Amino acid sequence: MAKRGAKVSGVSYRFHKTPGVFIESLVRVTDNSGARVARVIGVKGAKTVRRRIPGAAVGDVVIVSVREGKPELRKQIFHGIVVRQRRPYRRPDGTWIAFEDNAIVLITPEGDPKGSEVHGPVAKEAVERHPKLATMVTMVV
Repeated sequence: MAKRGAKVSGVSYRFHKTPGVFIESLVRVTDNSGARVARVIGVKGAKTVRRRIPGAAVGDVVIVSVREGKPELRKQIFHGIVVRQRRPYRRPDGTWIAFEDNAIVLITPEGDPKGSEVHGPVAKEAVERHPKLATMVTMVV
C-alpha cells in the first residue's frame, strides 16, 4: 500500500488537502466580476456521510450565493473556485501554507472565469487544477 500522494507505477494520486471552506461560510470574491462577498451553499463533487457538513479545499469547485456586490449579481447562484483558505494545509514537499482570508473566483457553469483579473495571491494547487486561472493571476504562492 502506497502513502497518499505517492506515485505508484507512474500514476500520481491526488494529495489530500485539509478543507478550510465549509457550507454556510462567507468568502471573499477576489476577481473583478462585481461580487464582493458570497456564501458557500454547496461543494461540487463532495462525497460525505449523513449529517457531515461538506468542506472544500484550495482548488475545489463550490456553489455560492452572492451576498454583497452589484445589484444584478446579488441573490444569484454561481460556481466558484477556492483560491485561498485560512486553514493551514500541507503540501507534498512538507511545507505548510495558510492565507489571510478565504477567497474564491467566480466561474461560469462551463468553467470560464467571470472576471478578467484576480486580486491578491492564488494558491499553486488552484492554478494547477484550473489552467484558465493562470492567465488571470498576478501572484502564485
